[in-house]
Amino acid sequence: MLLFAGLLFALNPVHAQTSGGAQNCDRECLRGMITGYLNAVVAHDPSTLPLAPNARFTENTVEKPVGQGLWKTASGLGTFRQDVIDVREGVAGTHVVALENGKPVLFQVRLKVVSGKISEMDTTVVRNQAEGMIFRPENLKTASPEMNVTPDPSQRNTREEMKRLALLYPAGLKVGSFVKVDAQFAPGAYRFENGQVMAGPKCTFMPGCTNIKTQGLPTLAGIVARVAAVDEEQGIVWLRMSFGPGSLMKDEGTLMVWEMFKIYGGQIHAVEAFMMAAPLGTGFGWDL
Repeated sequence: MLLFAGLLFALNPVHAQTSGGAQNCDRECLRGMITGYLNAVVAHDPSTLPLAPNARFTENTVEKPVGQGLWKTASGLGTFRQDVIDVREGVAGTHVVALENGKPVLFQVRLKVVSGKISEMDTTVVRNQAEGMIFRPENLKTASPEMNVTPDPSQRNTREEMKRLALLYPAGLKVGSFVKVDAQFAPGAYRFENGQVMAGPKCTFMPGCTNIKTQGLPTLAGIVARVAAVDEEQGIVWLRMSFGPGSLMKDEGTLMVWEMFKIYGGQIHAVEAFMMAAPLGTGFGWDL
């Protein structure tokens, strides 16, 4: 049923058009683009999508022809899906658990939509612990309630303030301390990476990890961060980051990270990430 609905959406571009917004695709339209994309991947059929003539596709930062990579091997979708919708910029993103030949994989998608057409498809596929450093798909059953709180309008921060608060996170990693940069974490804030709690009240990973702000951090002087999307309605900022030397406990590697920050009331309430290990010098596929 989900696949059928996605195909109908893709085959009826008029439904995707709205009268408001420079991108001509509202929140419902962008969410539908994600659903249509996921269903098309599982069906191994990109022809169902409203692709721009110059549409570009990357998987794990490498540009490929549309229809390659996971398009060839996907066999289904799990039950976990966390979206981020940036109506102003025409960006739709998601973290999902997909199935590849029946086995779970961590799957990230970023779509850029212009005039009802998908112009960019930026994806990451993490298949095992060696590829992700952490790999706990069994803990990713449903989207977390914390990430899906709809902030009251009085609690919403401006777009620029949300970005500022989110970027305190890589700033803290750069100097090895969230305290030094005074990152604004709410009481009970947590970090959830590749399906494992790595900071916050439920963390058992290492001593001191129950407090995300004061927990011990490596100093990642080479970290690079860019804003991929800002979901102003839901209070989510999505950062694309390369953590740089030291992030894999060895100089020759880097963690490439897609990290969502739940922000409202001037505080970060939750941090959830999909990440993969990569050689140093790995780029982002193209500039965001």
